[in-house]
Amino acid sequence: VYQVFESVAKKYDVMNDSMTLGIHRVWKDILVHKMNPSPGTLLLDVAGGTGDIAFRFINYVRSVRERQLQRKLRHHQNLSWQEISESYQEDKSKSLGDSQVVVCDINKEMLKVGKQKAQHLGYSEGLSWVLGNAEELPFDDDMFDVYTIAFGIRNVTRIDLALQEAYRVLKPGGRFLCLEFSHVNNPLLSRLYDLYSFQVIPVLGEVIAGDWKSYQYLVESIRRFPPQEELKAMIEDVGFFKVDYQNLNSGIVAIHSGFKL
Repeated sequence: VYQVFESVAKKYDVMNDSMTLGIHRVWKDILVHKMNPSPGTLLLDVAGGTGDIAFRFINYVRSVRERQLQRKLRHHQNLSWQEISESYQEDKSKSLGDSQVVVCDINKEMLKVGKQKAQHLGYSEGLSWVLGNAEELPFDDDMFDVYTIAFGIRNVTRIDLALQEAYRVLKPGGRFLCLEFSHVNNPLLSRLYDLYSFQVIPVLGEVIAGDWKSYQYLVESIRRFPPQEELKAMIEDVGFFKVDYQNLNSGIVAIHSGFKL
């Protein structure tokens, strides 16, 4: 698995756009909206090397913070222009309001791509990168408010261990969110999806990334992944409460959610 992601890292974003016709961007937006983070949220994004969830999280928190700031200034109509300006500049300098996102990935190449993207897009505040294994996270217990893993959990060797680790590092009251390819619940769409997955995706992999084998593996890993109800049961087994899932595009992907109480 490590080899697969090392070889696809540089073309990962282009391939994601090609394979999903760009829809993966919408799925990731939905995940962050479902999370609904507020300023001060501490997020751990596992297997998030390319930074897609981290950047969305930062944008979301910044916009919440901006709205809070505008509301605050509206309530201080009697302040002088100078006081408003000083207050605005002071709050503006803390645009994330103590929020932090830690991106943890087992693959050096994926982290390298993410860091380059962050630099290019101008993200630096509230963002850190850690090399680490989802099955043995290098963090203390009860540290994070939210744990996300997007298109990563099907690539861990032991899903149960990754879930246990997610539970361990979350604070009581913390939330687990997983976005992953899942099982299509429409028989006709399922047949078309299979054809597309096995006949088209490896060809795209060869044409765009010069790598047939890695994309053949990715397709097979999607098919081997537990269906929605089975993954829900696994998440409950490690101790999460209020576990549910939301199918997107007839179950091509699903977002699983649970809370540590």
